[in-house]
Formats: sequence, structure tokens, C-alpha cells
Amino acid sequence: MSNTETDPDELHGRAGPCPRDEAGHPLVEVLTSRAVPLGGPRAMTVRRTLPQRQRSLIGAWCFVDHYGPDDVAATGGMDVPPHPHTGLQTVSWLFEGEIEHRDSGGVHAHVRPGELNLMTGGHGICHSEVSTAATTTLHGAQLWVALPDGSRDADRDFQHYAPPAAELDGGTAKVFLGDLGGRRSPVATFTPLLGAELTVAPGARLRVPVDATFEHGVLVDTAALHLGDTPLDRGDLGYVGAGATTLTLANPTADPSRALLLGGAPFGEPIVMWWNFVGRSHQEILGYRRDWAAEADRFGRVAGYPGARLPAPPLPNARLRPRGNPSAP
Repeated sequence: MSNTETDPDELHGRAGPCPRDEAGHPLVEVLTSRAVPLGGPRAMTVRRTLPQRQRSLIGAWCFVDHYGPDDVAATGGMDVPPHPHTGLQTVSWLFEGEIEHRDSGGVHAHVRPGELNLMTGGHGICHSEVSTAATTTLHGAQLWVALPDGSRDADRDFQHYAPPAAELDGGTAKVFLGDLGGRRSPVATFTPLLGAELTVAPGARLRVPVDATFEHGVLVDTAALHLGDTPLDRGDLGYVGAGATTLTLANPTADPSRALLLGGAPFGEPIVMWWNFVGRSHQEILGYRRDWAAEADRFGRVAGYPGARLPAPPLPNARLRPRGNPSAP
């Protein structure tokens, strides 16, 4: 998915510490979303929790959009023209509906509920995303992962994986990236990561063992959840810094509650994000934008999309302003 904001911020991101109580236990930082229209005459809107001024990264996860359930007849669905990416991987995850994906690596695939599509756009790639004619409701998440310096020029790639649902005491898990409770995804990543869909049964309390070296975020999709003692509303992203060995998710409602659990080792590298690019400096971002405008070979071309490419928004007149995660206490 593209960041279609007409005036996107540049973010200099670095992994930050987790707030802790007086005893040193990690606290939950609640990141609330903001509404971002994807454009078009009826403007499908997403809820964006990363990046933001409060926090730019959770591990290498650097972008989180959550959308739906949307009635496609009312919103027009998703139709994102070919647009570029650098220095990242896109992670597409659906709960309902279907999206047709085409990219300049020659991949033509469909994103379906419960199936991971992971695209690598290191040196440069472009792709389009269109909800299919059979889709009546669209509901899912689009996530980005920043690539580390040694891999951020990686070749174009695409991986697909449909994880099985694993039964837990109080719910289920579909592990699409990394390892959770002995359930491992075969999908390769460039930094240690975790991505899983969790469903918590009505009234249940789910204890999830996690890697203590990871930061974690819990994105609430349906109903409400408590992460530890902290209530999270639908669309909230609860953040817990490195040091936790177990995350406790409690569902106080009479309906199943679903969430995405995202985790990763603190990234440890400064990054610069603007529009659909992840780089390391102001100058790099300028170069990426110039290459996209010139239709350079860096990004290639998407075959089969019936329309024009998405133009890059204008850059601000002044030097792009850095922002990042909170400093250590």
C-alpha cells in the first residue's frame, strides 16, 4: 500500500526504550491511530499507528496501516496505482476480501485472508494494489519493515505463506513471521521479527511467551483487549519494550477479539522515511524521488495495471525535518 498523503513527513527513526515502572517492569505505551484517506473520489480511509511523533519503530516494523471492515460499494474499495518503494519489505495481511497485486519483479498474485504476501523492495520496486471485483468487504492491515543497512539494496523478491492456526490456551495464533511458542514461519527476513494473528476467546486471558530481546506491539483489530492491565480500544497499538518474557492479553467482551502481534529486535539504525521511501539521509530521499519522476530503471514497471503511475508528492521548500523515538530516560 502506498502512503498517499500529499504532504508526508520525513521521519528519522531509531528504536527507543520502553517506559518502565519503579520496579523496572515494562509498561504499555498506547499508540492511537490517525485517519489517512488513500485518495480517489470516495477515499477509502485507513487507521495509521506507525510512524508517528511518539514512536517511529517497533523492532524493524516502521509502518502500520489498519483498515476496514469497509463496504466496497460505499468506499469504492482499494485502487492504488503503481508506486515505488526503497529500503523496505511490505507485509500484506487480510481478514476479509481479496486484493490483486502486481509488481515490477513480474509477480502477479492475490492477497487473501490468512495468507501472507511479503514483497522486498530494497534497491527499488514498484507495485499496484486493487481490490478484486468479487470483494464486497475489505478488512486488513498493510505493514512495512525497514531493511538494515547491509541489506537495504536487496534485490526484488516476493514470498507467500499461509500459516496454519495453532490452538492456544484461551485462543489461537497464526504465525506468519518469526517464531512464537515453537510455531515457526519459513519466511525469510533480514532482521529478527515476529508477526502473528492472535484470536482471544470471549472472557479469556491469553498468556503469550515472547522473546525478551524483542520490542512488541499489539494492534487491536476487533472488540477490545487488555494488554497486561492496560485497556486497548479497536485500532490502538499497545507497545512494550524489550525485557518482557510474557505478554498477557485479556478479552473482557462477550465476542472473540482479534489482534496482530508484531515484534522484533530493536533496530539500532537511524532511518529516514518520506512518502514510500526508506533511506538514511535527506539526499537519498531526494535521489529516490528524482529517479521515480524520471521513470528510472531502479523501480522498473508494472505490467497489466490499466492506468498511470502514482506521482510523487512535492517536497517541502525547506530541508525535511527529522523526528524519532523518545530518548532513553
